[in-house]
Amino acid sequence: MTPPRAPLLEVRGLTRRFGQRTVFEQVSLELGRGEIVSLVGPSGCGKSTLLRAIACLDKHAGGSVLLEKQPQRGPSDRIGMIFQEPRLLPWLSVADNIAFAAGPGQGQGHDPRVDALLAEVGLPGIRDALPKQLSGGMAQRVALARGLFAEPDLLLLDEPFSAVDAITRSRLQHLLLSLTHARGTAVLLVTHDLDEALSLSDRILLLSSPGDDRPSRIARALHVTSPRPRNLRDPALDALRDALLDGIASGPG
Repeated sequence: MTPPRAPLLEVRGLTRRFGQRTVFEQVSLELGRGEIVSLVGPSGCGKSTLLRAIACLDKHAGGSVLLEKQPQRGPSDRIGMIFQEPRLLPWLSVADNIAFAAGPGQGQGHDPRVDALLAEVGLPGIRDALPKQLSGGMAQRVALARGLFAEPDLLLLDEPFSAVDAITRSRLQHLLLSLTHARGTAVLLVTHDLDEALSLSDRILLLSSPGDDRPSRIARALHVTSPRPRNLRDPALDALRDALLDGIASGPG
């Protein structure tokens, strides 16, 4: 019998306090290679703060983050991150913005991987454009290409499609699935959109709303087993949506 593969990501006992307020405490989770997991929950439950802690961008968070059993103590090329806003540097070309993921430097935009990524995200021929020349959807595609440039094992996304229109959002979601599946990249996605979570995820983790003396925690973990592409009118997804809504409405857990 083949032993189960060790998880790619292990999060152990993550805790974050701001003064006397504890946002979340002793949060633990795992992700397998190629798995897509969404974090959902009410506003103020600490989803984005938790994501920053997992990215090792928050030195004040307690707990541990391990990639293939190796402790992570700072930002790493093995972990890519994409934010709600594209956060492109306005003075750099599209190509140099993408290559900037590997660190600042001259001429990195000439790396052949840049053109390959631009083709994959559906933006061939714009390598020399400046961010101000891009639409919101185009800018977010560039941000996705930048997040994948260093070929990370894990991609963290903080509501990356919330600022674009519904049609563009759907296209970007399908693009994310295609690119990460082809690379075997694991994804941890923060979203407030339950349909987005149901459409993309293998698992959905529901964070509870923090109370006055009770920090947020992972209240529920739901597996989404419907085959992709998914029909959001599927009764199985309706049942999961209802469970998530009930969990969000129930308040502090």
